[in-house]
Amino acid sequence: TQNQAFSAVLFFHRTLWNADLEDIAGTVRARRGEKLPTVLSEVETRALLGEIDGVFRVVAELLYGCGLRLNECLRLRAKDIDFNRMAVEVRQGKGGKDRFVMLPERTAPVLRGQLEKSRRLWESDRKAGIPGVEMPDALERKMPKAGESWEWHWVFPSHKISKDPRSEIWRRHHVHPNGVQKAIRRAAGRAGITRRVTCHTLRHSFATHLL
Repeated sequence: TQNQAFSAVLFFHRTLWNADLEDIAGTVRARRGEKLPTVLSEVETRALLGEIDGVFRVVAELLYGCGLRLNECLRLRAKDIDFNRMAVEVRQGKGGKDRFVMLPERTAPVLRGQLEKSRRLWESDRKAGIPGVEMPDALERKMPKAGESWEWHWVFPSHKISKDPRSEIWRRHHVHPNGVQKAIRRAAGRAGITRRVTCHTLRHSFATHLL
């Protein structure tokens, strides 16, 4: 390639002649091509989703059905889901912006089921006197008790109580992203998909299938 040839000439001059080429700052170099993201076909996407169970299946359905980033999905609160409008409010997305995305009808039933499970955990935490979930920085100070309300509870709460590294409070956090990533990677293998599949692959596939 052009860049390899250019590097070879530089090496030749520097190593054999012990000299640098002069005035190479303006030399035109070939641009590196951008790596194209992996995009699944609709058949592959259905096969992948069919190999995922439990809470990770619901997460994957939202990543694909709503085009969410993984962290956007895991940070969803109960109040962010609006079944009447069939919409999901994404707060503090990329660039710190809020936005609404449409909730596909096929995803609504599994999401309702997930919210029921989340509410049972919330009720259990309230009875046990466990501190409320983490709140966004400004609201943590203004509304210190809001984290105990159902509206602010995680849509995808972890099954375990853990120590918040910042506040050192033992509370319930959302599902860890590593668990989702591992589940999707393993599901891709079981579905016979040989290409590298990540959570972001579902987002790219969502955008492509809209075209």
